[in-house]
Order: sequence, then C-alpha cells, then structure tokens
Amino acid sequence: MAASVTIHSIADQVPLVATSVFKPGKLAVEVLPVDHSNALPTPPIPVLIAAPKDAGTYPVAMLLHGFFLQNRFYEQLLKHVASFGFIMVAPQFHTSLISNNGDADDIDAAAKVTDWLAEGLPSVLPKGIKADFSKLALAGHSRGGHTAFSLALGYAKTNLKFSALIGIDPVAGTGKSSQLPPAILTYKPSSFDIAMPVLVIGTGLGEKKRNALFPSCAPKDVNHREFYNECKPPCYYVVTKDYGHLDMLDDDAPELVTCLCKEGDKCKDVMRKTVAGTMVAFLKAALGEEHGDLKVILKGPQQMVAPTTLDPVEQRLA
Repeated sequence: MAASVTIHSIADQVPLVATSVFKPGKLAVEVLPVDHSNALPTPPIPVLIAAPKDAGTYPVAMLLHGFFLQNRFYEQLLKHVASFGFIMVAPQFHTSLISNNGDADDIDAAAKVTDWLAEGLPSVLPKGIKADFSKLALAGHSRGGHTAFSLALGYAKTNLKFSALIGIDPVAGTGKSSQLPPAILTYKPSSFDIAMPVLVIGTGLGEKKRNALFPSCAPKDVNHREFYNECKPPCYYVVTKDYGHLDMLDDDAPELVTCLCKEGDKCKDVMRKTVAGTMVAFLKAALGEEHGDLKVILKGPQQMVAPTTLDPVEQRLA
C-alpha cells in the first residue's frame, strides 16, 4: 500500500487547541560540562549535558552540532528540550576546516560517545536522575545532521540502538555533485535505510546567498528538502519559513557565526522555541507514545500554533 502524504499550508484554517511545547517545560534543568577532568569513565570527546533536576528516569537524546560550531551555542535549545523530561547530550567535535576524511572523523566520534553513554552518563548525572537507554534519540544540525543520518545509516556501529532521528536544517555538502563524504544522498525517494521515525526541520532562508563572499549555508539539492524526500515513513517535515540556518543558536554565539543567514530584526528566541518545541513534540510521540502535540503542529493552522510560520508542513505515514 502506498504511503499516505498530508500537506498543510498556512492557509488551512482548522481550529485546534494550542500546544505548550513552544514554552519551557515545568522541570528545572542543570547544565553539566563533562570532559576528562570530571568523569570516569572519560568521554572520548567533551560533552555538554542538560538534564532535569527532579528525580526520575528520562529518555536520552544526543545533539550533534554544526560545522565549526561549539556545543555551548545550543545551550538554550538543550535546556528547553530537557525541561520537558529529556536528558540532552551534546558532544564537542574537533572538526578541522580541512579534512581528507570528509565526515568520517565526526561519525566515528559520535559513535564512540554513544557507546560511552551506557557506562559514563549515569556516573555524571545529578543524584536521582536515571537515563532510559531504551528510549534513545539522535539529532544533528547542519553538517551535524549529515553526521547523525550517516550514523543512523550504519557508517559507524554502536552498542546502543537509536529509536528516533532528527535533522535540524541538515546539510550534506556544497552541491549535488560535491557531497560531503560519505555521500549518503541518492536522490531517490524513500531510499534511506533507516528503520525509525524521522523529523526534518528546515529553514526558509537557509538557501539564500548573503553575498559573494558567503554562499548559502544550506545549498539546494543537499539540504532539508532532499533529506526528507529520502526518508521512509513514518517521517515528518516542517520548515521555519522566515528564519535562517543558524538562527536557533544562543544569543551570545559569535556575531560572525550568527549573522550569515539571519535576516531582519526577528528575535532568535522565537526560532529557538520553534525548533525546540517541534523537537519536544516529536520526541514525546516517537519515544513516549504521546502524539497530541505533534498532531497539533502537523494539522495547523501553523501561524497560530508555533511562534513563527511553519510552511510547508508534511508527514508521510506507513
């Protein structure tokens, strides 16, 4: 039976109850930098952890940062998601501007961090906080999205199994003929051999060229559209129409980093809440069987549900 496709435009006017995932959750959150100086067993690379303070057992999600960025630039995003009852882990890659290995080093490092989680994460979590590794998600932004999809596709092996995958404006190179190795995009619909629910969040301004010196951050043919096209059901797709590739980073990220794709005077806090809230809704559905918030986002009208316009919004279900 063919997969069903549902597309909702901003013109849809179906009244729905608003969802609260775009505001911080009720749980207080603690942020923990972890490296060789304060953890045994030592993580293979430094990680930043955002975890609820209230005692309990929580699902885990690992977020892989974008090219030449820092995991600390995502702290507000991590805290927002963690406040809904998730343990967020963000590795810090040692990405070089010039590498003969493409994305191989980061894929390998992400796999090693995944294997460290089972033994190392419990040793650094606050007292009373336990990780549920049967509910483990993987997410990545920009080139980190390529890393996350590559790991999910088996380009490195892990001892733990992922149950959900998120690409935040993922990028797989500079163009169709110049993919970042490994070249995972096939340009065939539903070709990704990924047996888990997938969410792809795109940006409407990521393809725009700022000027002759700075090309687009998320070029056509290697960005969110193609990643979503190649996902198998169940998969979900939302695009933040009026925001750019780096607009979900913290306000104190270097101006040179955040200004490349940011347009206008819109507050980055809006973009962070939109991305984080959509992630929360998806994780609640994929890991917790709580589908209400995701259904609200997917059925719209999006301009009245999310902090900013989501257009297009699409889902493909088995």
